[in-house]
Amino acid sequence: MRPSRLVALAVALAATAPLAAQQPAFTLEQALSAPFPEDLVTAPAGGAVAWVFNANGARNIWMATAPDYQGRQLTAYADDDGQEIGDLAWTPDGKAIVYTRGGGPNGRGEIPNPRSLTTAVKQEIWLVTVPGGAVRRLGEGNSPVVSPKGDRVAFLQRGQVWWASLADSSPAEQLIRARGSASALRWSPDGGKLAFVSNRSDHAFIAVYDVAGKSLRFLDPALDRDDDPVWSPDGARIAFTRAPPEPGRVPFTPRRDAQPWSIRVVDVATGAGREIWKADPGPGSAYRDIVADQQLLWMAGDRIVFPWEKDGWTHLYAVPVQGGRATLLTPGDFEVEYVAPSADRTTLYLNSNQGDIDRRHVWRVAVAGGAPAAVTSGTGLEWAPVPTGDGKAVAFLRSDGRKPPRPALLLGTGPARDLAPQAIPADFPEAALVEPQQVVFSAADGMPIHGQLFLPKGLRAGERRPAVVFFHGGSRRQMLLGWHYMYYYRNAYALNQYFASRGYVVLSVNYRSGIGYGLNFREALRACISARAPMSTARRSACGAAPTAAISPRWGSPAPRTSSPRAWTSTGCTTGTPKSRTG
Repeated sequence: MRPSRLVALAVALAATAPLAAQQPAFTLEQALSAPFPEDLVTAPAGGAVAWVFNANGARNIWMATAPDYQGRQLTAYADDDGQEIGDLAWTPDGKAIVYTRGGGPNGRGEIPNPRSLTTAVKQEIWLVTVPGGAVRRLGEGNSPVVSPKGDRVAFLQRGQVWWASLADSSPAEQLIRARGSASALRWSPDGGKLAFVSNRSDHAFIAVYDVAGKSLRFLDPALDRDDDPVWSPDGARIAFTRAPPEPGRVPFTPRRDAQPWSIRVVDVATGAGREIWKADPGPGSAYRDIVADQQLLWMAGDRIVFPWEKDGWTHLYAVPVQGGRATLLTPGDFEVEYVAPSADRTTLYLNSNQGDIDRRHVWRVAVAGGAPAAVTSGTGLEWAPVPTGDGKAVAFLRSDGRKPPRPALLLGTGPARDLAPQAIPADFPEAALVEPQQVVFSAADGMPIHGQLFLPKGLRAGERRPAVVFFHGGSRRQMLLGWHYMYYYRNAYALNQYFASRGYVVLSVNYRSGIGYGLNFREALRACISARAPMSTARRSACGAAPTAAISPRWGSPAPRTSSPRAWTSTGCTTGTPKSRTG
């Protein structure tokens, strides 16, 4: 939701606010004034950190370096033109950052142009030098990956693989002409080969392009969906996921199990592949991803780390490359979300809601085993951890009930420091905000439902106030006890705070089919959005429910953390598992 629409909604509701609350402590514009950070990345060598700030629509790359870690703006885009910046990738020497500017095309191939600019609007790959800030266009496309040699960057353009030189200004050229749509570009450790996924509608192959030989091979092909290739440190093998196709599957329907997916390892020289692990039938047989550069992590000691929902929660497991039983690295009733490996690949940094289900905190865990150790704690939220290339610090994004999302760094044993405190406007209304309270209440079938309660300042016991009940979108989302880590929901959180400042009691509800509370809560059985309009017989069948539109408590399963009765909708079900890297 654009801030202008939030302002219009706030004005409409504020007209009904009690007279005592007609003088707000802040405006909605002030609540939305802090820049929003995302795409936090660290340089492969040294301790440099970079991220994107969206400041009132003007998106720019910022960076901070050791030893002082004083954040500063690197690019100089001044307009709110709707052109996103992302896909940040450092060069191996840490002297430049490659990035994508511009949104992806829609179904008709149109690039986002919300300002209706008359000049050509494209999705392009750019390079910015560090620390100078000089920018250079490399070509049209997205998803850049820099070669370990530092001489070239490969990227995607309309589903095909292109590359461009980083050493000179020669024009980009198409590297591979092949059937299918490419994704998941992965350079070999020596930069001599490029692996990628060749998508063919209902199946996909792992392909490897040899730069010197200019040859293309498909490794261990089958009629399944192969994905997420990761190279071994010596470049001799590739591990990848394999999932059977699911013809006829209806989107946005509960998916608690499927034909089990597996992990395979293939010898690049011979093309011979073998299965090293396969999900058990039942919970976890349907793939559930994490937010990470790679879904499979080839870690020290030849261990493959991967996400699995075996016990009904998204956790990390490790399996030897030789095959065998998978070891659970993050046990407990919580969800692992963002994951990044240390430079030496012995440790994983992650954020989860372990022990604090309506917040996020950073943890680390050794790949060899042992209990996860807390890196952050308290009443704030921390997410997207990335260890620095020198192994001396970990950077992450953080917020709390009053302070907005911002990049921070934890160096050694000292307290975390904000990297760019000067970027938050002086009139940001931190002191006027309220701390949302955790509330848990029972649904009609007894399932506990979590929410966040915003109480206006000065509210007296027993005093009646107008109220707003807020339901987030998604539905694969979770509102938290603080400023949210996604841009849209950051805006929604600001709006809830604004309503509280106007005298409203606000209840934000994490309804079932959202994330954070396990597989059965997310994949809620027969949970459709309530609406007056009846559903067609076909859509009722797609939702997996009875042929009647009546609300009945008997729809729910007796098992814990399952669904409860909801009415039908003419627009669709709330369930399904889109494979997303956005969390």
